[in-house]
Amino acid sequence: MPINGTTATPVLDVPRGLAGVVVTDTALGDVRGREGFYHYRQYSAVELAQTRGFEDVWHLMIHGELPDAGRSEAFARETAALRVLPDEVRAALPAVARAGSRSGPLAGLRTALSLFGASRGFRPVYDIDADRRRADTLAAAAVVPTMLTALHRLGEGLDPVEPRTDLSYAANYLYMLTGAVPEPAHARAIEKYLISTIDHGFNASTFTGRVIASTGADVAACLVGAVGALSGPLHGGAPSRALDTLDAIGTPDRIDAWIRERVLAGDRIMGFGHPVYRTEDPRSRMLRGIAEQFGGPLVEFAVEVERHVEAILAELKPGRELHTNVEFYAGVVMELCGLPRTMFTPTFAAARVIGWSANILEQAQDSKIIRPAARYVGAEPPVAVPLPQ
Repeated sequence: MPINGTTATPVLDVPRGLAGVVVTDTALGDVRGREGFYHYRQYSAVELAQTRGFEDVWHLMIHGELPDAGRSEAFARETAALRVLPDEVRAALPAVARAGSRSGPLAGLRTALSLFGASRGFRPVYDIDADRRRADTLAAAAVVPTMLTALHRLGEGLDPVEPRTDLSYAANYLYMLTGAVPEPAHARAIEKYLISTIDHGFNASTFTGRVIASTGADVAACLVGAVGALSGPLHGGAPSRALDTLDAIGTPDRIDAWIRERVLAGDRIMGFGHPVYRTEDPRSRMLRGIAEQFGGPLVEFAVEVERHVEAILAELKPGRELHTNVEFYAGVVMELCGLPRTMFTPTFAAARVIGWSANILEQAQDSKIIRPAARYVGAEPPVAVPLPQ
């Protein structure tokens, strides 16, 4: 076993990207890729999405248990009261939106979260107790939808819509986005999507947030790092790209030729395949059901594309199962509910901020910093430094 060049710590060779490497213990949930199942604490995440409200699952992730009716109502009131932005953050958002007009609300969220943490006086998690950490995560998570929708509307030349405390998390999000109280069916569909994407194992953004938390940094710093990781198209940026695929195909008669050309060229088909699941993504299955309840040409076309893609992949890549992932039908559902495509990934962030928060709190209980090693493969040192010519 080789020794790290700077310490006496043994260096272990692991798969690229840390695939399958266990780095810590967690009580927050797990993804069982071969079974097509994932859970939040002891409950099926899909069952939670189908039977409980967003605030109840938020309570589960942060407090460790599902609330009874009284605690559920109290927690909903507590978090709804935190939705209003501090004056200094609200005043800065127009400039943030202008500066990030090409990058979109997710880029602006990084700046807004940093400012929010500073304005609230967030202190390093290393220096505060568990109650203060929890309060900081609640405050930050509650304003993320307010920031995202305000940045979107400002980017469109519209005034932000102030949050309402009498609406649920999902309904208020849609209200702040559009300025109109959403139809109950749309609010519930988005709520199910939000619940289904709260957490999903040690994905890139969650791990990033935990690495930062392991340094003892404040909650805002941890969340900003997680947002940065989520912004990458290989992580959270795919829902709109999956719909772009449907647009590019255009009509049912073009499906086979379009897909075959891409597969044979080695291109990735956005919305298909997952690094963990070896069977159907349970989130995709649930979202397909939601989409089919709405019905219409877009849903019919998406289902037809899914059927053809899986058949062609089975033919051209035998033995390798590839199914739709969460992004494919998430894009369809969000489109049906009136969300602009530029808000698909930000909506993902509005859900995942709860999972990040729970992971930050869990990581903050461990004082060991996450500090892996890298194998040096450059020129053999030491080489004499050449004198200036």
